[in-house]
Amino acid sequence: MTGEAASRGRIDKRQAILAAAFEVFANRGYAQACVQEIADAAGVAKPTVYNHLTDKETLYRHAVEAAADLVGAECRTAVAGLRDTDRNPEPALRDSAYRLLRICNGERSHALRSLTFAQLASFPDLANLVQDRTSGQLAETLADRLARLSLAGRLRPCDPVVAAEQLLALLTGPLEVRSRLGTRKVSAAELKSIANAAVDTFLSAYGGGTSAPEMA
Repeated sequence: MTGEAASRGRIDKRQAILAAAFEVFANRGYAQACVQEIADAAGVAKPTVYNHLTDKETLYRHAVEAAADLVGAECRTAVAGLRDTDRNPEPALRDSAYRLLRICNGERSHALRSLTFAQLASFPDLANLVQDRTSGQLAETLADRLARLSLAGRLRPCDPVVAAEQLLALLTGPLEVRSRLGTRKVSAAELKSIANAAVDTFLSAYGGGTSAPEMA
């Protein structure tokens, strides 16, 4: 095996361990989860887990960080469609809003929030880290997209940071209410309703830019 292949294999194995760890921690909780169970779920020997992550605390921390990175990347991808400044942004806004709600309502996001706050006393820094890598980075990306739309005349002149904060609040606020603060899943129909209502309200404040004619 070449050095590059060996390195790739080690990275893949580490990712498998972190994914398995997150799932076990989500299902069992930090206190009840054991390293042997995580090793079994990852399909590796228990010493292999310790070779990659030195102890249970480190394993938990890195598993949560990895999950936060995945959720954050999914959220940023969800707003990628807002790059096109040559069209009416409403369809892309509705699509992005719905996709963001689906991510926030998904299993990984629910587990990430639960694990972060359940262990807040033991890992107080993780809450800020998770927020930075998920909603923080999403807000920055969304603000950039809204700034481009505003400069292109597709939205009214605005402070894009404030606009992004308000759009996200219009999405996450109703979702928290409908999900009873994350204790129940919200149906696809409810998510669509929340997304459309949020975009309607957002565009009532920020819409009205001079849109170019649609291409046939």
